[in-house]
Amino acid sequence: WGGGTVNMLAINAPDLSAGVAYYGMQPKAADVSRIKAALLLHYGGLDERINAGIDAFKKELDAAHVEYTVYVYQGAKNHAFNNDTSAARYDKKAADLA
Repeated sequence: WGGGTVNMLAINAPDLSAGVAYYGMQPKAADVSRIKAALLLHYGGLDERINAGIDAFKKELDAAHVEYTVYVYQGAKNHAFNNDTSAARYDKKAADLA
């Protein structure tokens, strides 16, 4: 839930200067224009549920002139690839890159 929380914070805190979200659910398109913070967005390559919204999110960020960088770690096991407390999800290679 942390990545989605960062995205919501970016919408609701106009004085936020930057945010880093890991595999966060993207906000509603209508809310993206409220983002003023630069964003660093990390996604696991096999996370189909979350990744389905990346392209639309990027389009809205571009339209809102938000500075952002998106990293998709191809081959990363799935959602929560940086969670080293779960062997089923953790992907050390992707986590080290992120």
